[in-house]
Amino acid sequence: MDKALLIGIVLPGVNDVDVNNHLNELKMLAKTASVKTLGMVTQRLQKVNPAFYIGKGKALQVIDQAQLIGANLIIFDDELSPAQIKNYHKIAKTISVIDRSALILDIFKMRAKTREAKTQVELALCQYLLPRLTGQWTHLERQRGGVGTRAGMGETQIEIDRRLVRDKIAKLKLDLIKIESERKTQSQKRDNEYRVALVGYTNAGKSTLFNSLTGNKVYVEDQLFATLDTTVRKLKLNKKHQVLLSDTVGFVRKLPHNLVASFKSTLKELLESDHILIVLDASSSIINEHLDTIMEVLSELGAAKISKSFILNKIDMVDNESTIKNLKSDYNEGLFISALHHLKLDDIRSHLIKKIEKDFKTFNVRITYDQGKILSQIQDQAEIIDTDYGDKYINLKVRGREESINKLLT
Repeated sequence: MDKALLIGIVLPGVNDVDVNNHLNELKMLAKTASVKTLGMVTQRLQKVNPAFYIGKGKALQVIDQAQLIGANLIIFDDELSPAQIKNYHKIAKTISVIDRSALILDIFKMRAKTREAKTQVELALCQYLLPRLTGQWTHLERQRGGVGTRAGMGETQIEIDRRLVRDKIAKLKLDLIKIESERKTQSQKRDNEYRVALVGYTNAGKSTLFNSLTGNKVYVEDQLFATLDTTVRKLKLNKKHQVLLSDTVGFVRKLPHNLVASFKSTLKELLESDHILIVLDASSSIINEHLDTIMEVLSELGAAKISKSFILNKIDMVDNESTIKNLKSDYNEGLFISALHHLKLDDIRSHLIKKIEKDFKTFNVRITYDQGKILSQIQDQAEIIDTDYGDKYINLKVRGREESINKLLT
């Protein structure tokens, strides 16, 4: 098992408590990647050092400390530039130096199961590594040229590696376009359904809630990023209403930009939803910071305008009355539940029925007698108030989503 020393930076305007919270989250990420944390170091800086992030003297001290405690890995909580990675590679010798982004990408690579997830993670990983190949592959910087080699005369190994990675990125992008096209075909079949997406900070209990509501068996584990693939299931709210509920990958602070970009095809399910349920961990001391991260990622994805509600999960783990009171004040329209113990889940169903019916209208529909299938679909998606059987047509008075019914008739 790898053993790590974690490094957090306290810059002006940032307090120690926040940095410690972030390092604790980094420790959880490390544990998810099967890395044991042996120690955590914080350094107060006025500004970031362009060469080593923390200054060369401190960098050497940190490497010595890692060697002293038996760590073979140093993980920075912030993203290091390609130049900084290269500089650490030169001075760290037997100790690897990585950043938070590399750790998250490694976890995603471990967790990816489907063709789509694997392709997306590999693309993000290649895009992250490309500018850092000098730092990662210094030992390959040797001349490769002449007869019988793929390289041109005098082309270095590092240039070959970069070319191979660029070619791979181009191929992965084409693969993702194909996968996205397949997903679009599947998605069109569900156009008439009301769609609800579960989003939240990783480990907030989204998948547990998904399973509790749908009776599904999505993989659930008390660790970060237990599942990467979007799962969609029908959720019956009552006799008349049902929704398509999707469970998406969890968010986390400082998600690598390339990862968010490559996962957009998976998160298309989220972008095409009619409503978003934001699942928050009510027992977390930094719930508001988690919400800020979620809103930031949703905005980056282009989902800022989709209607949203708050689900405060794990309420059974909050013992402090004043904490519950403050949460109810901050999230006065939030739904307080326990997904694990199936506590107040009916509140979510009732809430979604109200959301669906908010857009309901009463209107008239005329169909022919040979359109029995359409009549059955209308009955599934709307309330038929009155039916008049004429000589040639069936005239219906319907209450429901006019847009959905019109799609059935076209």
